[in-house]
Amino acid sequence: MSATNDDPATDGIDEGKRLIRTGGDRGLSLAERLTETFDRLTWRTPIHSLRLKGRYPLKLIAVPDDPLFGDVARGTALLEGRILFRGETRPIEGLDFRTLEVSPAFAEHLHSFAWLRDLSSVATRAQASPVAEDLMSRWIAGHAEKISGPAWRPDLWGRRLLFWTSHAPLILSSTDLIYRSKVLNALARGARHLDRGADKATPGPARIAAWCGVIVAGLLIPGGDPRRVFGEHGLSRALTTALFDDGGVVSRSPAALLDAVALLTMLRETYAARRMDLPEFAQDALAKMIPALLGACHADRGLASWQGGGPVPGERVQQIITASRVRTRPLRQAREWGYQRLAAGGAVLIVDAAPPPVARVVEGGCASTLAFEFSDGEARVIVNCGGARAAAAQLPAGIAKALRSTAAHSTLTIADTNSTAIHADGTLGRGVAEVELSRQESEGASRIEASHDGYVRRHGFVHRRQLLLTGDGKELRGEDSLLPRGRRRKGAGVPFAIRFHLGRGVQASPTADGLAAVLRLPGGAIWQFRVRADAFAIEDSLWIDGDGRPIATQQLVVTGVADPGGAAVSWALKRAR
Repeated sequence: MSATNDDPATDGIDEGKRLIRTGGDRGLSLAERLTETFDRLTWRTPIHSLRLKGRYPLKLIAVPDDPLFGDVARGTALLEGRILFRGETRPIEGLDFRTLEVSPAFAEHLHSFAWLRDLSSVATRAQASPVAEDLMSRWIAGHAEKISGPAWRPDLWGRRLLFWTSHAPLILSSTDLIYRSKVLNALARGARHLDRGADKATPGPARIAAWCGVIVAGLLIPGGDPRRVFGEHGLSRALTTALFDDGGVVSRSPAALLDAVALLTMLRETYAARRMDLPEFAQDALAKMIPALLGACHADRGLASWQGGGPVPGERVQQIITASRVRTRPLRQAREWGYQRLAAGGAVLIVDAAPPPVARVVEGGCASTLAFEFSDGEARVIVNCGGARAAAAQLPAGIAKALRSTAAHSTLTIADTNSTAIHADGTLGRGVAEVELSRQESEGASRIEASHDGYVRRHGFVHRRQLLLTGDGKELRGEDSLLPRGRRRKGAGVPFAIRFHLGRGVQASPTADGLAAVLRLPGGAIWQFRVRADAFAIEDSLWIDGDGRPIATQQLVVTGVADPGGAAVSWALKRAR
């Protein structure tokens, strides 16, 4: 599988496509929010508790394999008596699941039992079982009988059933029959909870996870065929609402798409443990998801940083893709998914050329329209700051919020405002409603032209960006234009800035004339950036790495003032060595 040898014949590129964000700034209605709250409250009622009662299995029908390898550092920490996740650490000794004082991300990691994968990756069963059983006993004491959030959230129950069953030898090796019965009873209760609550999970990977849990219970608990069929119908619906026709997830987050693929690969192994095939609808979904996922990967096969996700390393992405058993090429031209990909020589350009995700399906989205990332081989030259959702807990809330802004992406901003509003509740509001796109390719060069209307309402300008990558991948030329539209503006001009956030380890040095910079890449390559503009500067920036940590970097900032007639700035990146 090649990350740069893309096949144009399979993309069906249409010129001049217009993408419209319908109702994108409207989140859940008051009635919908009240319904969600009421559903959560019903979990604690005696009626729901009665629904969870029933027989539990004496053993599982089979034990699936976990097709993925865990994190060595986290697994080693568990053996040493510590739980480690994105810079947070807690000792296992004294841990009480009822009074956790950790970040939401850390709590989800604990409740999902994803750490079982890390533990099993660094230890034998004899070494790992005492640790796993200790943490399992603590979870059962805190949450097996008490139904509350987030521990009983449907998506976390779905993930928990996947990990409990895949790593059953670690949590069910004990000769203590009372402990074993508690684990198996908790598993059965969780399955009954999901029977009624899977469709209440948030659309996307969360709902997919919940329905995977229903199917796992149907496959591995005796007498579960009706539940399996019920779960397959639910998963089919969940995939339909979670995915665009081109295979991307509706949140437009590559990290979320990777998560959804990983869930289906684990589910495939559960079917395999019963000598059954993954349902055809799920196989068809994977066949669409993998090209879309690869389309958001750089030349090193690692994920680019879009919609709050971090830069997942290529080794991790490749492991998940291999486990999916889908062999295909990157999707170069994804209309609804929105990521346009140009690849030439050793260079890869990825452009966000679609409206932002709608408020109803995602919280924590980013105002990144027309931003791009650019890599040269293993080195990332231009990036987005990224990581708004994947950042370590120690990152101040103000910085985490700023990572969602337009200024945190490699694109143009007007008057230091976002192209799409970011609300206090985490949703995206008004702004970009329409993106126009055209794409042309030849042996000598590939060209993308796109525009968005995110600044029309407030400032009276359309932002148009033209990008051209030469056939050898050694030159990227661009032009950013502000075109007047809508209300006629009077008076002074409006300031704008075009930001190019540099990748980790890229060192920028200004040239004598002040309108260019020499970029030295970690691998030794040298690129030159040149611009025609009023002012140009090299400033500090930051980039969130794969572990959620902020890394000090630099950014190239081009500034100017747009008069009522508009403005245009041309720039170029050229490989010098």
